[in-house]
Parts: sequence; structure tokens; C-alpha cells
Amino acid sequence: MALLAPGGCARICVPRPAHVRQRGATFATLSPPRGHAGDWVEATSSFFEQDTRPIMLFDGVCNLCNGGVRFVRGNDRNGSIRFEALQSEAGKNLLMRSGRAPDDISSVVLVEKDRAYIKSEAVLKIMEYIDLPFPQLAFFLQFVPLFIRDFAYDNVANNRYTIFGRSESCEI
Repeated sequence: MALLAPGGCARICVPRPAHVRQRGATFATLSPPRGHAGDWVEATSSFFEQDTRPIMLFDGVCNLCNGGVRFVRGNDRNGSIRFEALQSEAGKNLLMRSGRAPDDISSVVLVEKDRAYIKSEAVLKIMEYIDLPFPQLAFFLQFVPLFIRDFAYDNVANNRYTIFGRSESCEI
């Protein structure tokens, strides 16, 4: 089921099959809390009441980000991840839940029921949810120091519109 979210983005709400189980290994760490995220955790708890799958927040007008969503969807046969544009109202609320400013579109964010991941940690965590060989690749990439992973991530993220361009609306 797709719901139209503000900003022209459709929010994908696909029921999770009963046989799909959550992977147990954790390679990334929790993003540090900023502000009063606890208030927003309660305010956005409805996102996880009926569906506990994590939500990938992405820049809905970034061609690189939309390509990343296509890639994750194509490699997530179990439908383990939901998607939401950072620019949507739900995306802004989930950003605040994650301790980030509601207008911060500088990073992909993966929001789970009890934690959130940003930058390279989010990418590694997303890789854990999708099909082989990406969970194994994430395992090895976790040994690259965080400051190096985030440095590389920031360089791509800061130049994503210049290199990959932007679109008028998001793909989903």
C-alpha cells in the first residue's frame, strides 16, 4: 500500500511476511542522542506499533539517494526495510526521533524501534538487512575506523547533487 506523503513522495507500507525474521547481529553502533529525542520516540511510536521493520530515511530529490533506494529494494527480497523521504512530514518526525534536526537532509538515516544509525553506520546496518553478500561485506567494513568511513561518506554526501544531480520529486 502506498500513501502519498507531503513533498510528492509515496510512502511504501508493505506488510511484513510472518516468516521474515530480524537478523540478530549488530555491526554498527547507536548514533549519539541530540536534543530531546525521547519526546519524539513516544510521539513516533505509532510507526513501529504494527510493523517493526526499520525505516530508511533518504533525500527524496537526490538521484544518488533514489538509486540507493532502488538498489536496497532490489536486494531486499524479504522486504526487511521500509522507506521514507527525509523531506516528508513522517521523515521529519523520524529525524527528530533520531536526535537530528527536522530539516537535516545531510545523511541517510536508518531508524529502528529502539535506535537510529547515521552516515556510514546507517549504510552498514542497511547492508545487514539485505541479501547476500552484503551482510558479510558489512561485517568486514565495520573494521574500517568510523572516522575514515564517515570522512568518505561526507565527501560523497556533500557533493551528491553536483555529481549525481537532483530530481523534481522522489521515486517512491
